[in-house]
Amino acid sequence: MNRYNQSGEPFMQLLRALAETWQGFERYAGEDIKTTGLSAPQFDVICTLGNTRGMTFTELGDRTLIYKTTLTGVVDRLEQKRLVERCPCNQDRRRIYVRLTGEGEALFERVFPAHVRHLRSRLGELSEDEINQAIHLLGKVKRLL
Repeated sequence: MNRYNQSGEPFMQLLRALAETWQGFERYAGEDIKTTGLSAPQFDVICTLGNTRGMTFTELGDRTLIYKTTLTGVVDRLEQKRLVERCPCNQDRRRIYVRLTGEGEALFERVFPAHVRHLRSRLGELSEDEINQAIHLLGKVKRLL
């Protein structure tokens, strides 16, 4: 075993566990997202905009898991589907708001609670203490990166 492939080293086990956990989450969540007719990034935008009055592209980029360079294309496709609309900001014409249309709101109301139930059906097996521990540790990892 070379020094870069020391699977017994705790740090390498952590990296592997993080990668496998993310892959498992994406696979499980992705199966459900496919049933909505949306891509994962489109679903992310719909769920992020749900229950809001809209957001600027900057806010939306900060709150989603989508690369900022990809966000415009995702919003373009959602706009073509008539699920979102762009609205100019009255105070600053350089800023554009993105918000759900009536159709987008109806879709959000249908798919978001169902997706949460889908995720809870697996992750709901964790106790409240385990959930809090995971939030704390993952938050610490995030701050380190």
